[in-house]
Amino acid sequence: MKTANRRRLATLTAAAALLGGGAVIAAPSASAVGSSACRYNITPDIHKLLIDGLNFRTGPGTNYLAKGLLYKGDKYVPRCGVRVNNKAWIYVKLTQRSKSGLRAGTWGWVRAGHTISPA
Repeated sequence: MKTANRRRLATLTAAAALLGGGAVIAAPSASAVGSSACRYNITPDIHKLLIDGLNFRTGPGTNYLAKGLLYKGDKYVPRCGVRVNNKAWIYVKLTQRSKSGLRAGTWGWVRAGHTISPA
């Protein structure tokens, strides 16, 4: 009996979302991308973040999931970069634990232009 009620509720929820103009089926999230997406190399000196709350992503673009946030003073070493939709993204490795708790040695993508070098 509980299963039947859950199905009815799911059907009603989906119908309400469709009638309200919402989408029931979400687009699949982009998979993580490493250095294979890079189109140019970057000198691997230590960079330091200039702003608070920069997304540390699984790939070069806002359609990729955020692993967490980086904050002013967090340090990393860039490996390479790519331009996506006229925006520069760099693939980096954290050199120390980030202020948000991401482990040192974690690889990810950040938007270029929010860093200074050397740190």
